[in-house]
Amino acid sequence: MTRLREELQTPAAERPFGSGWLSGVLALVLGVIALGAVLCLRYPDVLTLPDARKFYNVGVIRLALHVVLIAGFTLGVLSTVLRKQKTLGFTALGLILAATLLGGSRAQTRLEIDSDVYLGLDWFLLNLIFTGVIFIPIEKIFGNREQPIFRYEFREDMLYFLISSLFVQGMAYLSLIPARTILATTDWTFRGWVGSQPVVLQFFEIMFLTDLMQYFVHRAFHRIAFLWKFHAVHHSAKAMDWLAGSRMHVVEIVCLRGFTVIPMYVLGFTEPAIYAYIFFVYLLSTFVHSNLRVNFGWLNHLLVTPRFHHWHHGIEKEAIDVNFAVHFPIIDRVFGTYYMPADGRWPSGYGISYPIPKGYIGQMLYPFRRKPTVIESAGTSVESESTSSTSSSE
Repeated sequence: MTRLREELQTPAAERPFGSGWLSGVLALVLGVIALGAVLCLRYPDVLTLPDARKFYNVGVIRLALHVVLIAGFTLGVLSTVLRKQKTLGFTALGLILAATLLGGSRAQTRLEIDSDVYLGLDWFLLNLIFTGVIFIPIEKIFGNREQPIFRYEFREDMLYFLISSLFVQGMAYLSLIPARTILATTDWTFRGWVGSQPVVLQFFEIMFLTDLMQYFVHRAFHRIAFLWKFHAVHHSAKAMDWLAGSRMHVVEIVCLRGFTVIPMYVLGFTEPAIYAYIFFVYLLSTFVHSNLRVNFGWLNHLLVTPRFHHWHHGIEKEAIDVNFAVHFPIIDRVFGTYYMPADGRWPSGYGISYPIPKGYIGQMLYPFRRKPTVIESAGTSVESESTSSTSSSE
């Protein structure tokens, strides 16, 4: 794995066109997609989302998978021929071989599905393809900073991306069960009135109410020392791109969903409006964390944009505890936490002033450490982690 990581992070000067690096990376990505798709075909009861299965056209999936296998194999062979270091090519070919041995595009589909417990591997693959295809090219063309696709801590954030996708059922369970329990014990006429509104109006009402709620929850995660430990995991990212938003502690995810998804259902908003909002906020979260330097003009004053949220993650003193809003910057203006320099500047860097443990497990356990230690970071002494809410941003 170390050799593979080094190959992926090869500096641009050392991988000119024709060196086999690009073909190796593409083959590796196709290999991951192919193996994941084959596993989903073989074990749909435990690896796919029940709500998504009814929309899948197995015939089209098999055809696409066949093309992916051929393209991945071809690019993998090309990489091994062109590149002196064979790690990328051989790893990709290994994934293609594994997918082929498991049945390839002819992998048998189990039609009788009766399992209530599942992992969202199909959701991970769809997420990876959809957001990657959209944001990687955009970031390369309109990038705010010169940084490689496989930048520092890329593997860490990709693991967050994978785990959050796989355990989507657990997150939904924690959000929906309390809401359904409340609904089962209440009968509000108000809910019927809310649900009778046009879906578009419901969508914007959800946007505003959710943003208002998340503003205070988000601010609490900054101002309360114990909660900050969980949120510090998100802020520990030293690079901003389409993957950076995935780095969130599971406790924070549960809290945020509890204060947003549950009220949506309890207040009576209909499922079309709720699902439309969830898809929208999923794209927006990726967008505002992306490495995208575009001037949105007047839109900056109405909606949260990358520059607005990047200042929330900035290392500058003026970036501390500002720009908490998720959708509407006016909320920060009203509560005095708005910051956007008029000269068009962006933060000089991201992260926090003391180190957070490396690795997913270490970061999950970090907030539960009992005794903070004195840490020297970049020449700054941090005596207690309880000061973190005043020594970092968002």
